[in-house]
Amino acid sequence: MITNHFLGLLMLSILQPINALPVAPGNTVNLLGTSQEKDDGRILQRYKRGWMWNQFFLLEEYTGNDNQYVGKLHSNMDRGDGNVKYILTGEGVGSLFLIDENSGDIHATKRLDREERAIYTLHATVVDKRTNETLEADTEFNIKIHDINDNEPKFSKDLYFASVPEMSDVGTSVIQVTATDADDQTYGNSAKLVYSILQGQPYFSVDSDNGTIRTALPNMDRETKENYQVVIQAKDMAGQMGGLSGTTTVSITLSDENDSPPRFANHTFRLSTLESAEVGAAIGRIKANDADVGRNAEMQYSIVDRDGQDMFTIISDQNTQEGVIRVKKQLDYEKQRTYSFKVEVTNTYLDPRFMYSPNPPFKDDAMVRVTIEDVDEPPVFSRNPYIIEVHEDTAAGSFVGVVSARDPDADNNSVKYSIDRHTDLERLFNIDSVNGTITTLKGLDREMSKWHNISVVATEISNPRQTTRVPVFIKVLDVNDNAPEFAMYYETFVCENEKPEESTYLIQTISAVDTDEPLVGHKFVFSISSSNPNFTIVDNEDNTARILTRRAGFSRREMNTYLLPVVISDNDYPIQSSTSTLTVNVCACDSRGNMQSCNTEALLSAGLSTGALVAILLCVIILLMIVVLFAALRRQQRKKEPLIISKEDVRDNVVSYNDEGGGEEDTQAFDIGTLRNPEVMDANKLRRDIIPEMLFPFQRTSPIKDNADVREFIHGRLHENDSDPTAPPYDSLATYAYEGSGSLAESLSSLESGCVEGDQEYDYLSNWGPPFKKLADMYIGKDTARET
Repeated sequence: MITNHFLGLLMLSILQPINALPVAPGNTVNLLGTSQEKDDGRILQRYKRGWMWNQFFLLEEYTGNDNQYVGKLHSNMDRGDGNVKYILTGEGVGSLFLIDENSGDIHATKRLDREERAIYTLHATVVDKRTNETLEADTEFNIKIHDINDNEPKFSKDLYFASVPEMSDVGTSVIQVTATDADDQTYGNSAKLVYSILQGQPYFSVDSDNGTIRTALPNMDRETKENYQVVIQAKDMAGQMGGLSGTTTVSITLSDENDSPPRFANHTFRLSTLESAEVGAAIGRIKANDADVGRNAEMQYSIVDRDGQDMFTIISDQNTQEGVIRVKKQLDYEKQRTYSFKVEVTNTYLDPRFMYSPNPPFKDDAMVRVTIEDVDEPPVFSRNPYIIEVHEDTAAGSFVGVVSARDPDADNNSVKYSIDRHTDLERLFNIDSVNGTITTLKGLDREMSKWHNISVVATEISNPRQTTRVPVFIKVLDVNDNAPEFAMYYETFVCENEKPEESTYLIQTISAVDTDEPLVGHKFVFSISSSNPNFTIVDNEDNTARILTRRAGFSRREMNTYLLPVVISDNDYPIQSSTSTLTVNVCACDSRGNMQSCNTEALLSAGLSTGALVAILLCVIILLMIVVLFAALRRQQRKKEPLIISKEDVRDNVVSYNDEGGGEEDTQAFDIGTLRNPEVMDANKLRRDIIPEMLFPFQRTSPIKDNADVREFIHGRLHENDSDPTAPPYDSLATYAYEGSGSLAESLSSLESGCVEGDQEYDYLSNWGPPFKKLADMYIGKDTARET
């Protein structure tokens, strides 16, 4: 091997033609220059770059202490006089690569890793140091990093998971694991890998070239061993000694196959249940074992014995894979006390590969023995329900029917009967408590009720808690005991003064109903008195009839209403008949026979009935009475009682209460004398209906002692009460009749006098003129006599 240092010392100069591109091996780049002389004596310089070798090689991971020598650049323009300068540019120049500008030697300053970068592209230029003129144009060359085996193989995962079906053939592929090596794949064996198995033999093997893991043993059983740990190694250098290696672990699980049949651990099961167990009730469980898991372990059970199939059924519990035995028919201890039958179990999903293996059949069976336990059962009726028929004309105490019940237990206890009176509230029936005979207590009417549903209770005499009830439906058969009658109320009219040629025409079609139900259906016969000169009847033979007129010239003046009796008979036995009345009104009609006007009854037939009209009139009358009463009450409320009813009725006290007054206790009135003579007012008098709120009542100021005007006095007292916060609100209103002070003679009443009569001066009466002369003489004379 030629080292870089030796190549750096090797320099070859080869002269070539102008258009040739010489390439020589070695780590020295020789730049060749040529010249040519022209005819005019001038020398033309032509420079041609000549590469002895356009690529440097450098080993990665250099471990020396000095810079690693890469190679040397040399130009033919370099005369050795030191005037040539070498310039290097490109990737990593200045940091990874340095050049001696005088000698052209290139060095690497750091350790290079090929896995980080395998090749560097650089550019070299030669210039004249004195003139800075380019002697050699830009030239490109590469520095390639040679690989060494410094990377071990690596797997993408440290742990792989895989599965393979159990019982697989030898060589069945499980999983492929692949390792990678960062070294150069094209240089030597540094990245050539070989796979081997370190752990997992003899169950599995691995392909040395591609890392595919395969089964190595036949019939590997999951039920024996389910999980395997396999360690795989990848080694470079084609597996030679000194190569690097990497490992990974593969966890392989054998997936389940339905290769194990279900098996009963115990081939005999004993169960017991009460005879009272309801149909569908579970009485026990049985279980078979299956070494498989999941879907392959699902089992289904079946009863293969005829004796068991009739009375029991078995289903599979999907959660526990148990067989649940249920009651199919009602059990009876007295009839059969034990049952034995065979139960078979198989897998729900079968794998044909294992059904014909040399193992026993792919199913199993077991015997199940069920013991029935006795319970005290209630009585049992011979039928359920009972349906009994009885005619409606049956008299009270007549026979209706018989019910029968017995004790199903071996003791066969006696039974007594009774009727649940909640189902026979009218007490129409009775039952004999010993033999169960049902009789009537009252007569039955089919038209009132066609069916009677009662409940009969049977009770064990020795154990009254054991009772059973049965419904008894009693159908009341019809007897022809009702006569037919009109299907509805019929009311029609005839036109008065019709033409003689129209004397016979249809005025009404009638039909009938009968509450009875004969076996062959209803057949009604309609008839009226043959002597009726006005109307006739025609039977339509379909339980309807037509009413026709027999004459013309009906007149409201003669008769405005005809009552036509119609006899209706049925055809059952005994024959029942009734008479219904058809009302025919005489009305005025137009030329087409349409009613225009009629008497009151006719109008009612066309519009409202008599009862409806009477009801409307009563409502109107009651409404008018309410309105009149309400108006009277309002008028009475608005009417006020006069202050003084009679002119001779002079009162000192006038009290008026409103509707919200103090009531009977508010009788403390105002004295008019107090208003005229304020000095005699009792200041401490309180209302009896008011509780004083203060220990010391408010003292009002005494009014002026002059005979002031009443209005001013009242206004003053009103202001005092309004400004008094302690004054309670009164519920009474005292109204005083004030007539003003318009009289020049002032008041003649003694009520206004503030002193005794002897203190009055009556001289002013003589000034009032002749009408008061007599009065003046009386009083003035009286004063004079008093003074004397």
